[in-house]
Amino acid sequence: MSVTDRSPFKLVGPSRRHVAGGLAVSVAALVAGCADVNTTFPSVATPSGPTNQPTGNTIGNGPVRIALILPLSAPNGAVPAQALRNAAEMAIAEFNSQELTILVKDDKGTPEGAQAAAQEALSEGAEAILGPLFAPAVSAAASVARGASRPVIAFSTDASVAARGVYLLSFMPQSDVRRIVSFATQRGKKSFAALIPQSAYGSVAEAEFAQAVTSSGARLAMVERYQPNKASIDAAIAKIKAGAQQVDSLFIPDDGNGLPGVGAALQGAGISSRSMQLLGTGVWNEARVFRTAALSGAWFAAPENAGFQNFAQRYRSRFNSDPTRIATLAYDATALLSALVRTQGAQRFSEGVLTNASGFAGQDGVFRFRQDGTNDRGLAIYQLGNGSAQVIQPAPRTFAAGSA
Repeated sequence: MSVTDRSPFKLVGPSRRHVAGGLAVSVAALVAGCADVNTTFPSVATPSGPTNQPTGNTIGNGPVRIALILPLSAPNGAVPAQALRNAAEMAIAEFNSQELTILVKDDKGTPEGAQAAAQEALSEGAEAILGPLFAPAVSAAASVARGASRPVIAFSTDASVAARGVYLLSFMPQSDVRRIVSFATQRGKKSFAALIPQSAYGSVAEAEFAQAVTSSGARLAMVERYQPNKASIDAAIAKIKAGAQQVDSLFIPDDGNGLPGVGAALQGAGISSRSMQLLGTGVWNEARVFRTAALSGAWFAAPENAGFQNFAQRYRSRFNSDPTRIATLAYDATALLSALVRTQGAQRFSEGVLTNASGFAGQDGVFRFRQDGTNDRGLAIYQLGNGSAQVIQPAPRTFAAGSA
């Protein structure tokens, strides 16, 4: 992980390089900061009085304690939770981090468990919290952390739990939508339609899509929603076809479960990327979507795959298992906090440092936290065809100046 190397800010400290898992990592460039950063951003309060000795599992033995709160024993969360925990351990090892002790806490997949885990971690001197994974648990842990002025870097995709001091590092649909709309308008698309699955993800994507299209100066001509059954899909697509002369692009934020059926219905209606440009989000980035012939020529936004593939290879070598796709989140969060301890002193976890507009570069490319707790990611644009997805516009390596 590194701060975007072309940061307009002067880097703090001498340049040093470490090799982690075969990757050259610039340690001094992990944080972009002005020369007078210590006078610019407020310090994070340090623990006062004695703290309890850590209980349960820990990773590392550094002087700065942070918590990693995950649903390790929850039936619906144990698998991704273990991968996230492993990734944090991997980051400590690969960066030879001497800065952190990670207090691993099990929230049992419940808000009550997350609240108790956060309270225990803070009593043991945690200066920041990584996790939880599920939105209700994030809210519960954040309520504890906020009272102690401790930041939370969580892994939920639910933007409703983001707030000042509660940052989401997850792959959020909002970033995907903004990126694909921006690319489409750059390619001359001016009039959009949306075919929206009636799901929580669909609702979030629809709201962001409407805002992104309007902000771009383009026109949102029509929106049709559908249930996951053939009759509903056919009816929605019939309405899209009836208004086809009004649109040049069709946005479909569905995933590999629903897109094969949607694709068949589009094909039956004679709709393809030759008649209107089909657009999607990062949930398209999987084999079932690639094999949907009706989507040939479609575009979608997602992180570039090379970073995760490299990470996955190293993970398999260490743990003899495949990581879940979100495992990189814990890796990046751990590496980031370790680097902040190295470079930023007492104000290491302050809002000003964490929300630096230049951002940071992790396993999935550049990212940055917004002050409202959501994030921006540098995403690539892919085009589907011949059973695969090819990058047609690489992910940006930096964030544009003034684009926060």
